[in-house]
Formats: sequence, structure tokens, C-alpha cells
Amino acid sequence: MKPSVATQNKYRSARLLGNRCSEKLASQNLRLARTRWGALTSESLQTLKAFSKEFGFLIIAGDLLFLNSGWYVTHAGLVRLARRKHCAGIDVKPVAHFSNSASSRWVFKATVFKSQSGRGFVGYGDADPSNVSPLFHGTEMRVAETRAVNRALRKAYGIGICSVEEIGSVDRLSGSTSAPKKLPQPAGNYGNGNFGGRTVRDRLCQLIRQHQLDATLVKSYATDFCGVKMLRDASREQVENFVVHLADWAEKDRNALLCQLNSYGAPKAGAA
Repeated sequence: MKPSVATQNKYRSARLLGNRCSEKLASQNLRLARTRWGALTSESLQTLKAFSKEFGFLIIAGDLLFLNSGWYVTHAGLVRLARRKHCAGIDVKPVAHFSNSASSRWVFKATVFKSQSGRGFVGYGDADPSNVSPLFHGTEMRVAETRAVNRALRKAYGIGICSVEEIGSVDRLSGSTSAPKKLPQPAGNYGNGNFGGRTVRDRLCQLIRQHQLDATLVKSYATDFCGVKMLRDASREQVENFVVHLADWAEKDRNALLCQLNSYGAPKAGAA
């Protein structure tokens, strides 16, 4: 049965509204990308525009990173995409045959179900001390799980760029070739993870003091960036990505960062 004229007009209006929103989002991403990473090639900008429109990724939310002349999606961006697409569920299991806890080698299998009746999209992720940043030695199991989930989500939703967590090291992406120095582990680590000889928490506190940021707003932003309800639920890899993201933004455009942070302090609609 052919839809009525009123129904057709309704669908047409919805499409037009969706197109306007995607155009606005793409424009925001392009402006922020130029501010944060300087002059980008036409190809890089076109890729950003396409991913902005097709997947609704937001640079300001930490969904995308531009590293070593290429775009990378983040775990937080993929999880937010799955939520927008009403993902039916994600099943994650360790692959015992290929895992060895004694040597810190782990392999996980993740299956993403886009709908209740779908067969699912499978992705595998592995991690061991040889392909994990020295900052995260001891967390190989969680890294492998995150990589498996990322690969499955990228398959399910047709994401043609790699996720930053699958690479293994932000330093490697940034083109750093110097061998990491072995530094003594400080006491009171944030989840036993460190950041260049400092704990992640120490580095974050240093950034807050250096750029005179509101710690409460930074915490709210970090929670949203990592896609968790409480910051303590975030993985060390997510927190490190946030610290890198915050440091980069604060250095290149502190005013824009302050605007973003202030949005977390705005009163909610309907509040007295």
C-alpha cells in the first residue's frame, strides 16, 4: 500500500532535518579539526566529513583522533555509535586455546548483535607485552577485550578506519621511535598504570593546575569522554586517551576547552 501524501511529507521533512543536522555536525568537526591539528590535507578533511555524516562521530567528544596523518576512531566513539544504533548486545569471551596467563598473552572473541534476531558480527583481539604500550603492561587481558569489541563493532557498522586501541601505543602512532625509559613505579598508582613515569592521576592533576581548569568539570568531561557512569569504571587505556586528548586541546585552544568544560556546569533543563 502506497503511503499517504501526509506520510510522505513527514518522511521527507525528517530526511531534510537529518541532513541539516549531519551538515552542521560535519562543519563543527572540520572547524575543530583545523584548530586542533592545523592545516590538514583535502583528503583528510573529506574523510572526516564523510565519517561525520555517516556515523555522527564528534571530535569534541573524543570519538576521533588524528594521529600520524590518519584518522582513528576511539573505543568511546564506537560504544556511543552502538548506543545510537540501538545495538542489541555484545558477547565477549576469552579464547582459552590461544591465551596464556603466565606470559600475559590474551585473546578474546567479541560478537556484536545489531538486532535480537541477527547472527552477529565477530571480532578477535589479542594482547601481550610485545604489542601493548609499556604504560599498560599488566593490563593485557583488558586491552585484548577492548580490541576484540572494537573490531566487532567496526565490522558490524562498517567502520573503515582502525581504532586507536588496536594499535597499542599512542606514542607509536605519534611517530615516536625512541625506546621508552624504564622508570621506577611510583606509589599510589591509578590502577597501577603510569604515564611517562607519572601516574595518570598525577599527570591529570598537573594539567588541571597548569591550565587552571576546574577539577569538577574535568571529571565530568572525563566520565562522558570514556563513556562510563563513574570515572572509576573507566579502563586505564581510556583514561590515558583522555589525558592525551585534554593536554592536546589545552595546549592548542584553551578557550575552546573552557567552553566545553563549562557546558558540564550548565543547569539542566527544568532545574530551579
